[in-house]
Amino acid sequence: MSANSLCEQQPAAGDVPPQAEPLRSQGGVCKATLPTLYSELPPRRNPPELQFPQGHRATFTVPVSQGLRGRRGVSCVSIGPMVYAICYCPQSRLTDLEALKVADSKTLSENERDRLFLKMEEDRDFVGWALDVLSPNLISTSMLGRVKYNLNSLSHDTASGLIQYALDQGVNVTQVFVDTVGLAETYQERLQKRFPDITVTVKAKADALYPVVSAASICAKVARDQAVKSWQFVEKVQDLDADYGSGYPNDPKTKAWLRKHVEPVFGFPQLVRFSWRTAQAILEKEAEGVTWEDSAAEEQEGSRKITSYFQSEGPQARPPHRYFQERGLESATAL
Repeated sequence: MSANSLCEQQPAAGDVPPQAEPLRSQGGVCKATLPTLYSELPPRRNPPELQFPQGHRATFTVPVSQGLRGRRGVSCVSIGPMVYAICYCPQSRLTDLEALKVADSKTLSENERDRLFLKMEEDRDFVGWALDVLSPNLISTSMLGRVKYNLNSLSHDTASGLIQYALDQGVNVTQVFVDTVGLAETYQERLQKRFPDITVTVKAKADALYPVVSAASICAKVARDQAVKSWQFVEKVQDLDADYGSGYPNDPKTKAWLRKHVEPVFGFPQLVRFSWRTAQAILEKEAEGVTWEDSAAEEQEGSRKITSYFQSEGPQARPPHRYFQERGLESATAL
């Protein structure tokens, strides 16, 4: 499979159980119970469909998603999906993985990443991978919904889901190396509690320290690049072009594209992460302001407190509705 066709791959018949088929939508990938894309399991397994032989151990890793945040949280990707990836191989073949000269994807050019991904595909007898692609729409909805679902929780849950996927496929996972999201100690404790029989190591910059994490970061980055390049817009209200650059806010093309395609009422296309600071700043400056009358959480002067409804002594004066107060309207007893 070529790197260019990565995000167009469709599961072969029988690869995905009917009850858990990944959800897909034009212009983005919905969250699903299985990874969005995944490789075939390495052939050393018994029975052939699922398991490695008894005692055949696999080192397994989950790096932080590509496009989640910049180094130390300084620069965040403003457009496109987040991609989480896992890569696994037997401990006895780790030297073969190192021989591929995989490295932190951020230190490699696009051509180098594509070449290494294709090399891993050629060496699928000992390397396996899986990806989970989270659409910008899902990210924005999670962060801006009435019940918030923050990025750290989204990252932790997606990583846990990928680990569980490998276990469900019969991979004998004994070690997990994870690039940190948030506090490494908290993340490691959370994963260790969910997977008590696996040795979990969570470290900052793990994609530069462990080759198996480097391999996973390459898979994630290649997938994200292809998803952004081949994005299909579902919006028809604007004449949208695809000249949006890398998606990072320090990219002049990305900045110009965001300013060009902000719609005063509806905001941005689904390609853009509404919840990101860069998008919010442009919306505040370029889009129409909206005032929601019912959004004020604080109690207004003269309004009844909830405890007043439990007081029984004497008749209680009931203040008029805020609608009448704001418009200076009073009940007329005489005309």
